[in-house]
Amino acid sequence: MMTQEENDRLTRVGPGTPAGELLRRYWQPVALAEELSGAAAPKPVRLLGEDLVIFRDNHGKAGLLDLHCAHRGADLSYGRLEDGGLRCIYHGWLYDIHGRCLDQPGEPAGSSSHEGIRLKSYPCLEAAGLIFAYLGSGEPPLLPAYEILTVPEDCRFVMKVHSDCNYLQGNEGNIDPIHLSFLHRMFDEGMASGNRPSQYSTVRGSDNSPNRLMGMNLAPSVEVELADFGERILTWRPVGDKAYLRVSNFVMPNLCAVPGETQGAGYLVNWHVPIDDENHWKYMIVFSREAPLDTVRFRERYSQEITPDYQPVRYRANRYLQDRAEMKTKSFAGLGPFFPSHDLFATESQGPIEDRTREHLVSSDKAVAGARKLLLKAMEDVRAGKDPLHVVRDPELNRYPHMVVISEVVPSSIDWKDYARKVEARVGV
Repeated sequence: MMTQEENDRLTRVGPGTPAGELLRRYWQPVALAEELSGAAAPKPVRLLGEDLVIFRDNHGKAGLLDLHCAHRGADLSYGRLEDGGLRCIYHGWLYDIHGRCLDQPGEPAGSSSHEGIRLKSYPCLEAAGLIFAYLGSGEPPLLPAYEILTVPEDCRFVMKVHSDCNYLQGNEGNIDPIHLSFLHRMFDEGMASGNRPSQYSTVRGSDNSPNRLMGMNLAPSVEVELADFGERILTWRPVGDKAYLRVSNFVMPNLCAVPGETQGAGYLVNWHVPIDDENHWKYMIVFSREAPLDTVRFRERYSQEITPDYQPVRYRANRYLQDRAEMKTKSFAGLGPFFPSHDLFATESQGPIEDRTREHLVSSDKAVAGARKLLLKAMEDVRAGKDPLHVVRDPELNRYPHMVVISEVVPSSIDWKDYARKVEARVGV
């Protein structure tokens, strides 16, 4: 059972907290690139408990600054985008993406007082339709070259949704393989097939959908292996004379790689980025290495459950639109066909910050328990002045062919852990 001190260490994310300092050692998504497309206005954002403003200068470069002007604290998200930066509309002070004050137009000609002004700023970079920021101290590490960030644009879909709970319970939902047989289970295969493109409707090596296979065996064997990026989670579900093998990954410190809509042809990343202690953004990135995705269809389906400002249609106040009649014949949970809505119920209903001192973990929770140990160890590394696990600085090591996802039906006679390694080697090549 976890102590209150351990729970606080894992969940409090503000500056100076153990989890906050750990998360600041990694690049974190701060916005979708589409949020700053065209002539988009500056956006106020809250990230890891800090109030900030993100914008593009007139050269198209993204900047992330303290929300408040260094002069007298006005909100810079109302500012003008001009003259190479962001200009406060209160007194006209102008800042570039590095936080340097370029101009104080109300001061006498020849004044150099602007040269001593430096607003808090954080470096940004863009990849895969996302804008990332580094909020840590010192030289930023490399952005990990995950396959999902490097595939062609038409093979990838990116979206986000607001989650009204702590980041940790969001990510722990990803690495719990048992809930797939319950929370996401559909009695109506028509509802289940709506969650994935038609070419991925059945599991490789089988004529069955993942929904059917996970319903055939509700208590899989679960194994966890340490990896240089976090931990690998293997589940084995005997089904008749064969077995359903599924491999997913917890990736330090706040994301996962799981089968998702494209099964083993790619994977889904859920990246849980804290807004503050009690809210976070869930960034969802799905890709296929085998064929382009129908991104128009993906966007249409996601837009039915997520509003234009990235809020969920189903949320706590409307009880996630649960349909008790649907529970009788169509789905286990009565929450419709959209898996992220199911996850919101599960993680938000635990409360803003789950009280882990009241939990009763069992053998199937070994991935969750392992991830917590990795996080606590990484916090100790940061406190000792060392890079935590999966902070990468050597370009030669910035490769992840072994971070693959598997969703296959295989002969039950094989050594399933050995088979998983062979698939990882094949996909990596």
